[in-house]
Amino acid sequence: MDDLVLRPLREDDEPAVAEALQDVDILRWAVGSAVAEAPHQDRARAWLLPRLSSWDTGSAVFAIADALHGRMLGALSIREVNRLPDQAVVTYWLRPGARGKGAAARALNAAARWGFSSVEEGGLGLHRLTLDHAVLNLGSCRVATRAGFGIEGTMRDFYVDATGTRHDSHLHARLATDPDGEAARL
Repeated sequence: MDDLVLRPLREDDEPAVAEALQDVDILRWAVGSAVAEAPHQDRARAWLLPRLSSWDTGSAVFAIADALHGRMLGALSIREVNRLPDQAVVTYWLRPGARGKGAAARALNAAARWGFSSVEEGGLGLHRLTLDHAVLNLGSCRVATRAGFGIEGTMRDFYVDATGTRHDSHLHARLATDPDGEAARL
């Protein structure tokens, strides 16, 4: 990941978040109804504010940023840490201009390796990470698979988009004992 870094979100990421939230796919699949239904000018702040303090409440939320300038390309979170023993849930999105280059899969793979590393090594000491996405969200499926998160099944009518429409979702998971995803070799 020489060209990318995972770093904490900052208040000065708000313009990048605002730009990202103009993308219909991010609004549909990645932000939830509270943000999608907020007035356009308030969406970025509504998304960013709760995530700035997320580390204090047990979630690890990162900006996926270019290593050279620190510019935010997307976001990745590991949340619900240890709600079930040694497990957490992963979410991610990328701004449209950053897609198609393997950045999301490489960031997801790096975050998984960190999440699986021991607490003594600075990680979370997790055994299992899961993620889900609407079956229609093919890009997210490719990212998950490339990062070593195999499909475990389909959850019927699990995902509800911002319009209230229900979608079947793929459940993906990766265990600490699984090999790194192919993304590690990019």
